[in-house]
Amino acid sequence: MPSVDLNADMGESFGPWVMGQDAALLEVITSANIACGVHAGDWDVMAQTMRVAVAQGTGIGAHPGFPDLQGFGRRRMQIAGESLSNLVAWQLGAAQAMARAAGGSVRHLKLHGALANMCAEDEALARAAYEGALRVDPDIIIMVLAATAQQRAVEGLGCAWAGEIFADRAYNDDATLVDRALPGAVIHDPELAARRMVEMVQAGAIVTESGARIPAPVDTICLHGDGATALQIARAVRAALEAAGVTLAPFAGRRGAAG
Repeated sequence: MPSVDLNADMGESFGPWVMGQDAALLEVITSANIACGVHAGDWDVMAQTMRVAVAQGTGIGAHPGFPDLQGFGRRRMQIAGESLSNLVAWQLGAAQAMARAAGGSVRHLKLHGALANMCAEDEALARAAYEGALRVDPDIIIMVLAATAQQRAVEGLGCAWAGEIFADRAYNDDATLVDRALPGAVIHDPELAARRMVEMVQAGAIVTESGARIPAPVDTICLHGDGATALQIARAVRAALEAAGVTLAPFAGRRGAAG
């Protein structure tokens, strides 16, 4: 039977401002992408989230984004080349320190928000971001948006990687995510999200808004923690996958081109 990892972006609260439902999500997922204090999060939030993840035995990942607290890292910025590499390396280093202090370690990295979307379109930009992480940890597993420029970048780099799809986001025909500003871009119905994920995992493909199927490595599914129905979606997706006989476990990482 197929095996898949369930991941969620978290650690995105800041001081007294609470973002997401981290504690409840950590009971559902197998991997956590923890904000590094740049697009969201702070040192206390990182420490607490890391401690809970270690206690739960959840795989820990760094979740770097653009330096844009006000825009939550969802506004595009023009940072490229060495500066982008340094930005990602800096955030990974912070995540490694906090994980180590909590008795754990960082096993993967996933880009956030606008940075992730831009790297899904631009292979050179993705490569610059990932090279920053790999200089810090050559063995880290890079989580990529499956079937996009992100995947092409890691295949070219020859590093360990895992292909990701989204439970609560609609897809364009080039495997990129539908812009959040457009109707239907974010899925709020738990039953719909669950059906879509079972279909995609079993097919080994992304199903787009138009109904097209794009063959893709489905190693991990993202379950967002922010939004009115986010936790219900996470629980519904897990239950549907288990009912379909899919094994839930942290991804091992792959190298080279997806076969």
